Amino acid sequence: QVQLVESGGGGVHTGGSLRLSCAASGRTFGTYVMGWFRQAPGNEREFVARINRGGSVTSIADSAKGRFTISRDNAKSTVYLQMNSLKPEDTAIYYCAAGDWGTSPKQYDYWGQGTQVTVSS
Repeated sequence: QVQLVESGGGGVHTGGSLRLSCAASGRTFGTYVMGWFRQAPGNEREFVARINRGGSVTSIADSAKGRFTISRDNAKSTVYLQMNSLKPEDTAIYYCAAGDWGTSPKQYDYWGQGTQVTVSS
């Protein structure tokens, strides 16, 4: 089992940047694909980014492509989401998750508590 704790959320203006971090407990971090999802009020949880176990392969949702980058440091059991050129439509609670390679929340077994990102125009 792995426990996940996100940090780094906050409020920024349009065009700003934030770096989210997700720290994992346990020694099994490197055995999981890590993903970032987000959920805005009234919306379903949606895929944002994923990274494979070794950190060599990443996948970014079309809505975030060119602006967001996912990375991981297995030695620190941490996954990051660098978000640049933020837009108001990026406003949501951001969750990190550990699981298997996929873009559906159902493919991830463990979730953090979420961190709020608010982008104002």
